[in-house]
Amino acid sequence: MKVPEWAYGVPPISVIGESYCTPYPLELIVKKKINKLSSSQFQVFDLSGNFLLKVDGGVWNFKLKRVLLDPAGFPILTLRGKALAFRHKWKAHAGESTHDTSNILFSVKQSHPLQIKKQINIFLANNFKKKEPDFHITGAYTSLSFKVYEGRRLIAEGKEKYKVKVYPEVDYAFIVALLVILDENDTP
Repeated sequence: MKVPEWAYGVPPISVIGESYCTPYPLELIVKKKINKLSSSQFQVFDLSGNFLLKVDGGVWNFKLKRVLLDPAGFPILTLRGKALAFRHKWKAHAGESTHDTSNILFSVKQSHPLQIKKQINIFLANNFKKKEPDFHITGAYTSLSFKVYEGRRLIAEGKEKYKVKVYPEVDYAFIVALLVILDENDTP
């Protein structure tokens, strides 16, 4: 049985905050630019050109740290990755802190490093010890096709470079954070 992409009455998916959920599908334009040899940036806009989010971070360093900022420049999420791990692993912390374990919102890890078709699993903070992920991503950002699922329910997808469709009542800041992690995992 195929699960519909979106159905009326489905509970919202709010990981970072309810203010990032919209009652309608949201198309995002994500622009990545490398400012210098040491820093990169993602900028996120809606189709009307409204600036929604920005992600700052370093390039080619062992400290994989990315900070998701709101339009005013305030940090809403910090992503920390392990650069030399056999499986790529990330933890997402609320705000700018990365050392307080009480503010971890979710963790991300590649399902298996030797799989041909890569899958990335996302575990919410209350689910770290379980084997079944809360969300998973199939595909790759650099191959222009990826899908984000909650179980079997499709919640976001990208079919063109730098264009992402987020389904209604899904936290688009959470999807952008996953997109940055997906990009980092695809980048050698």
